[in-house]
Amino acid sequence: MPNTRSAKRALRKSDTKRLNNRSTRSTLRTVIKKFREAAAGDDKELTESSFRIAVKKIDQAEAKGLIHQKTASRSKSRLSKLITK
Repeated sequence: MPNTRSAKRALRKSDTKRLNNRSTRSTLRTVIKKFREAAAGDDKELTESSFRIAVKKIDQAEAKGLIHQKTASRSKSRLSKLITK
């Protein structure tokens, strides 16, 4: 438990950030999962639209500092390999 007022504020702030990051990360994983399911199917239009959404969410997570730049690049590369198959 924090003892000082500033430590209490810092705890509230870190809790808020943790919840926001958790939500964003969960959304990112869901979008990637939906893309993989679409890529396994036959609908080319659905696959391409879900790919664009997934790339956008990855870029947003990278911009917020939620994931590292190289992790984002690697994820996008792997997803683009799936779309070409």
